[in-house]
Amino acid sequence: MNIKALQRADRWLGIPLCFLLTIVRSLFGVFRAVRPEPPRSLLFIKLAEQGSTVLAYRALKRAVEIVGRENAYFITFEDNRFILDVLDVVPPQNVLTVSTENLAGFLSTMFAAIHRLRRLKLDAAVDLEFFSRGSAALTYLAGAQRRIGFHAFFGAGPYRGNLMTHRLLYNPHLHTTQTFLTLVEAVLCDPGVLPTFNIPAPMARTESDPPQFVPELAEIAQVREMLGEQARDRRPLILLNPNSSDLLPLRRWPIERYVELACRLLAKYQDAVVVLTGAPSEAGTTVEFVRQIDPIRCISLAGKTTLRQLLVLYTLADVLVTNDSGPAHFATLTPVRVVTLFGPETPELFAAQTPRNTVLWAKLPCSPCVNAYNNRQSPCRNNVCMKAITVEEVFEAVCRVLEEKGMEGNVRRLRTELERNEERAD
Repeated sequence: MNIKALQRADRWLGIPLCFLLTIVRSLFGVFRAVRPEPPRSLLFIKLAEQGSTVLAYRALKRAVEIVGRENAYFITFEDNRFILDVLDVVPPQNVLTVSTENLAGFLSTMFAAIHRLRRLKLDAAVDLEFFSRGSAALTYLAGAQRRIGFHAFFGAGPYRGNLMTHRLLYNPHLHTTQTFLTLVEAVLCDPGVLPTFNIPAPMARTESDPPQFVPELAEIAQVREMLGEQARDRRPLILLNPNSSDLLPLRRWPIERYVELACRLLAKYQDAVVVLTGAPSEAGTTVEFVRQIDPIRCISLAGKTTLRQLLVLYTLADVLVTNDSGPAHFATLTPVRVVTLFGPETPELFAAQTPRNTVLWAKLPCSPCVNAYNNRQSPCRNNVCMKAITVEEVFEAVCRVLEEKGMEGNVRRLRTELERNEERAD
């Protein structure tokens, strides 16, 4: 099952399912009282998009403060599992996964997950999918007494029934990190006063980054071997990720501009190496791009790495240039600097929350054109918002990042030398 198939199923099957479940709730459970005491267990529902799972890190931490680590659960697609393991907030045994390889696997793993969740007799379930119908239905079917999620008040969002006990109004002016935190805080609220929320919005950015991924020595050696001899002892190591996932192709910066950018960077930095990353479907085409850029100093790893190997690669690299997609968020788990290109979505809501991320966005009048209210669908067929970002802008941003990184390295080396001199003097 691909992303487009899941989106179609969410629309054509999810709407009637939510309607039927709403009728069931109105007949058997709409007047069931919610206990006033804090919940003892909590489930997160975040099926798709691994990148935004990183943005949920602070929400996960807050939930653990409320119910305890051993009582926090998460359900997601199998492909999303690895990021949860890296974040290490929810115990591995409490992560339930759903297969998307085929319809039979999807149905069997979904029914098994629902069966297990109902046996847990959860106190609360938080739907992190904004206006997805499938996740709303799953939130209800999980059997939790408290169900927290967004509701389409007066048509303020796509219809997905009336399945939540704690119904929130989606605020398009809050960063996604803040939105996820608000959903968790709503667990402690009286559902009768919602969607009114009388506490300040959480801070969008804090000094606390998600936990940093630490690869094993054998993994580093393996990725170095994948890079080959041409990358050994060369600096800087520059990663370019032209892929944007099948969910939203409008986020792609023109590939010919990535080629031009790579050529300019290699011309400026004589010892640099450029590595192209991407999906398995792009492995064939990137071979031609390598030939156009520089067969000696450009390498394609598109489709050749696992997600874990990709994170190892980030720990070795100096800078990553990527469209607004999962890698921009995965990179926050590593020290790599990132230049992220935004177009049909806004960095004000979805940018990675780290000072190591540099954002470029043209801010055209039609951008952003996709959001939670339209289920991230757009009538646009010509992503001029991405084409408005010039090669010169990206080139200058990458150069600034590399210069800053070089200066920081010099400062660290000077500080180390001073400390050594002090030790000798003692």
